Amino acid sequence: MNTYIKGLLCCLLATLSWGAMFPVMTHALTRIDPFNFTTLRYGIAGIAFALLLLFREGRPAFQLKNQRWGLAWLFGTLGFAGFGFLVFLGQHLAGPSGALTASIMMATMPMLGLLTIWALKKVRPHASTFGFILLSFSGVMLVITNGDMSAILNSPASLTANLLLIAGALCWVIYTIGGSYFPDWSPLRYTTLTTLLGMTSVSATDLVLIGTGLITVPDAAAVTVVIPHLLYMALIAGLMAVLCWNIGNRIITPTNGVLFMDVVPVTAFIVSALNGMVPTHVQIAGAALTATALVLNNLSQRKMLRQAVPDTVLKVSTVRR
Repeated sequence: MNTYIKGLLCCLLATLSWGAMFPVMTHALTRIDPFNFTTLRYGIAGIAFALLLLFREGRPAFQLKNQRWGLAWLFGTLGFAGFGFLVFLGQHLAGPSGALTASIMMATMPMLGLLTIWALKKVRPHASTFGFILLSFSGVMLVITNGDMSAILNSPASLTANLLLIAGALCWVIYTIGGSYFPDWSPLRYTTLTTLLGMTSVSATDLVLIGTGLITVPDAAAVTVVIPHLLYMALIAGLMAVLCWNIGNRIITPTNGVLFMDVVPVTAFIVSALNGMVPTHVQIAGAALTATALVLNNLSQRKMLRQAVPDTVLKVSTVRR
């Protein structure tokens, strides 16, 4: 198989899996809270990642001596505790439409990524990018308000849910960028070690919430009911999707990979519609607006990159003369 096609298929598989996970969580969240579910989910995924890393790279891959393990723990905490808790709590608070709202929030990650890179690495986005960010945000607003902008002010619960979703998306963006701080680690090693380190924060948070009575230990009946959801979230949307995403982006580059984030809300809309939660025309228009902003920004970046290459060649040629 052509390597580039392999990269495309990996990104497509990942985003299809992530798009379906929000409707899956709609049913799971009626039986178990987001915190215990996240702990169980990443516990299963962490074991699977560890076994895979042991098989592929051996015991030395788990050694953290002279490694930036503190930074890896931070990124793992943001990616798994931050994303898992905040996004699914936000989806739970958003009610029946939470899957649609959460999925379109994930499509804003590329735009959030540009702003995060600007903040962390001082790489300022081009002026046109800010216009695309505004366009993307407008699409998100249409989805979460269904065209009624006053709903945000009149519904504190919805506002809280949306802020949690944005915060969770930002956590995943920072986690993804975190991979660039470990260039010597394979995608599998970065994913595995950050999952295992992040699980310390996931478990500690869960225990504190149980100890303070804010949540309760799920009973055996509830866990049994959500086992299919857990397996999907841990092994498909977790293990398989994250690895495919990292492999695919390494092949086709993140500039092309981010376009596949449009698949997430489309998949979520289709699965939700099959389950009886049909998006309105306004919500579909909002999702299309956000997708358009993402595509236009990607094309703009490609154009600027093509223009920059001849300029660089010209400067080099001039210096040699």
